[in-house]
Amino acid sequence: MNQNSIIAHRVKQGLKRITNIKNIIAITSGKGGVGKSTTAINFAVSLAKQGLNVGILDADIYGPSLPKLIGAEDYKPEVSPSNKFMPLDKYGVKTMSFGFLVDSSQATIWRGAIVNKALEQMLNDTEWGELDVLVIDMPPGTGDIHLTIGQKFPITATIVVTTPQDIALIDVGKSIGMFEKLAIPCIGIVENMAVHTCINCGHSEEIFGHGAKDKLKQKYNLDLLGQLPLDANICTQSDNGTPIVLNNENIANIYNNIAKLSLDKLAELPKDYSTLIPEVKKI
Repeated sequence: MNQNSIIAHRVKQGLKRITNIKNIIAITSGKGGVGKSTTAINFAVSLAKQGLNVGILDADIYGPSLPKLIGAEDYKPEVSPSNKFMPLDKYGVKTMSFGFLVDSSQATIWRGAIVNKALEQMLNDTEWGELDVLVIDMPPGTGDIHLTIGQKFPITATIVVTTPQDIALIDVGKSIGMFEKLAIPCIGIVENMAVHTCINCGHSEEIFGHGAKDKLKQKYNLDLLGQLPLDANICTQSDNGTPIVLNNENIANIYNNIAKLSLDKLAELPKDYSTLIPEVKKI
C-alpha cells in the first residue's frame, strides 16, 4: 500500500480536521458484548500491515479494554517535551487508552462533563505523529459521550459492528441513526460471531441466527465489509494480549479484506482540500 495514496477526507461542517491525522474512523455498535473492541484493534493492526501509519484511541472511559487486548496493562505513558502523552507503539499501531492512566481494578465514577474533557485531552494531547488513520474504539451506547465525540471530534466515517440476532440490531440501529443525524457517514457493517464451525465434525451453524447484514442493508443501505466466525481462538488470543490477525491466517485474511474494503469505501467520500488552500495573510 502506497501511503501517499491515503488522503484526507472531509469532516462534518463546522469542524476542522486535525492537521497530522488524515482520517478518523470510529468503530461503533450501540451495544456492548458484540466484539467491538476486538474488531477495532484487529482492524487497526490490519491497516498497519498494509503499510499505513495507524493509531487507535480507546474511548471507553468506564471500561477500557485495549490494554488487555494488546497485553499492555502495566503501560504508563510518558510525557513528551511538548507536554503530550506518548502513546504505546505496539504491533505497528500507536495506542492510547484511559486504562493506561488508572488502576484497572478501580471503577471510574465520573460525571459526563469530566469524561468528555478527558476524551478531548486524550485525542488532542497525545503525540500521535503523522497518521493516515486514527481508529476510535467507541464505548457502547448512544449517550452523552457519543454525542460529544460526534459533535466535537472530526470523525471522517464510522464502521458498525453487530452480531446476527435481532436484539443486537435494535441497538445497532440506534447507533447508525445517531451518527446519521450528526452527518457522519457509515462506510459499512462488520458482522461478528456470524457462524460457528465445530472443530470435531466440521459442521457449521449460525448459532445467533442470520440475516443481520440483509436487514441493515435494506433499512440503512449499508454494505457488508466482512463476517467473522464465532471462534474460541479469537477469545484466547485476545485474553493473551495478541491480536488474532498476527497468528491466524484464515481470520487475518478476513480482517485484511475488511481493511481493504473500508479503504475503498473511504476513498469514495468527499476529499479534504483545505490544507492545499494557501493562507491569506494581511500585508
